Amino acid sequence: MRDAKTVQDFAHLIEETRKKHKVRQQDLADLAGVSCRFLSNLENGKATVELGKVLAVLASLGLEVKLASRDEKIVAHGR
Repeated sequence: MRDAKTVQDFAHLIEETRKKHKVRQQDLADLAGVSCRFLSNLENGKATVELGKVLAVLASLGLEVKLASRDEKIVAHGR
């Protein structure tokens, strides 16, 4: 299991996994039901991609997201 704490971490992990499996961007995009442009933006670290589509790409690669607490205090701003 690898940590992905930034958009760039996710982007690198997705691209690395796709290439490891020798899958072209277009083929992964078709499998995940997203456009090749979306996948390119995702692999390039675009921060405004749609979460549902990201999850579809991850599932197509056999990856999943697991959330874990960092044990940091959550501060409510503006209160």
